[in-house]
Amino acid sequence: MSEQKSVKKEPIIPLIVYSVMFYSAWTLYHFFLKPVVNGIDNEIIAALIGDGLIKNLIWTVPAIVLITKYKDHLFIKPNEMFKWNTECVKYLLIFPFMAAYVILGIVIHGGDIKISDSFSVVNIITVLFVGVTEEFVFRGWLLNASAKRNQELAIGINAVMFLAVHFPKWIAQGEFITNFASFGFLSIILLSCIFSYVFINTKNIILPILMHMFWDLLIFMLY
Repeated sequence: MSEQKSVKKEPIIPLIVYSVMFYSAWTLYHFFLKPVVNGIDNEIIAALIGDGLIKNLIWTVPAIVLITKYKDHLFIKPNEMFKWNTECVKYLLIFPFMAAYVILGIVIHGGDIKISDSFSVVNIITVLFVGVTEEFVFRGWLLNASAKRNQELAIGINAVMFLAVHFPKWIAQGEFITNFASFGFLSIILLSCIFSYVFINTKNIILPILMHMFWDLLIFMLY
């Protein structure tokens, strides 16, 4: 008599506990520690401390620990996430579509296609760290640990959670209502769904990271 292969379920309790602790820590950072970091005279050092050191400690390090600890429960195993495969190639078309979307938006609103005067080394530092930190948390861990049963539902919930992680920053900067009134929040949900879809279908974390970096770079450079 053949033995049925046991299927390990998603780590629901660790996901809930992690989410509460993560959102709490990120909220406290924006309201109490972020103003201190912003007060540093050197903007490059401030960016390295805020987007580099602190964000990696709150985001990337715990995510990697949990990915390693619960690797047998994940939809995509850690050793598979960094392998480039033929499925990745067709999703490279998303990069020119992103560029075209941003440029078209500028043209429609009567803007000039040029590098922004505010674009700086600080923006480059942010681009390099944000893509890695956010994709490891939202795709590498949260989506990866919840996508076994219903991938569409997991992608939807992940998009809402990805939107919610922007709330502390928006509230602290007084931009919460503006981002909803202008429908700017929709682009965050759409991007999250794209990154999640690519991650699920390619089983590769590097591609969503590069897409995330590319999008942020376009916004910083052209807006």
